[in-house]
Amino acid sequence: MKLALAQIEVRAADWDANRRRALAAVADAADRGADLVALPELWNVGYFAFEAYERGAESLSGPTLTSLAEAASDHDVAVLAGSVVEDLAESAAAGVEVPADDGLANTAVLFDSDGTRRAVYRKHHLFGYGSAETRLLTPGEALPVVDLLGVRIGVTTCYDLRFPEQFRALADGGDDRDGVDLVLVPSAWPYPRVEHWRTLPRARAIENLAYVAAVNGSGSFEEADLLGRSTVYDPWGTTLASTGDEPALVTAEIEPGRVAGVREEFPALRDRRDY
Repeated sequence: MKLALAQIEVRAADWDANRRRALAAVADAADRGADLVALPELWNVGYFAFEAYERGAESLSGPTLTSLAEAASDHDVAVLAGSVVEDLAESAAAGVEVPADDGLANTAVLFDSDGTRRAVYRKHHLFGYGSAETRLLTPGEALPVVDLLGVRIGVTTCYDLRFPEQFRALADGGDDRDGVDLVLVPSAWPYPRVEHWRTLPRARAIENLAYVAAVNGSGSFEEADLLGRSTVYDPWGTTLASTGDEPALVTAEIEPGRVAGVREEFPALRDRRDY
């Protein structure tokens, strides 16, 4: 599987321009032979544009996600539509299972290459440090896993990186699903926490012996500047591809079966003990 991380420029509440950049990135990734392209966290409204969340909220069948589903189908490429602000009441009215009857959520949606919606992930851990996220949004509950081209894929979002137990749950799997090979992490990670961004996704890859691909945005807000540096780590924590803080498309090969091979060679997960 060829994975592309679309580190696009994100501007506060500039919905039309942000959408154009996202759609152009999907087309570019497909032209470069990508099988899957991932967008950053809240790329359509801008994570730090808190006052615009309610105005920019849509259901899962709203125009933003519909345009990404159509782009996936048009270009024959799977798309993780980063995350958007979801209007839970509108989604519920359309028959979608939601964690609350109303309110907003930070929601990532994965579309297959024919535009079919395969997974919906609502951010579990809401950031409260200098952020309005905990006040404005409802946390998610589901932890879906999807198989694409023989690669089992899970999704977390940005601040979730600080909670290793969530990644371990994805690695372990459960009664109704296998453990993941790859975790996609759409993010809006700002300066000055560069070392945290370099360390946390790599640590999640190493401790779970899985691929971790963290896709960040690029751009400036009144409150913060996004630091970019979208990166793909392999199951040993080795950097496969990365970039700086400017808009870029980062590509890497994800090998089906690689995670199982690494875990067989270095079976650390078998040696865990309960406490």
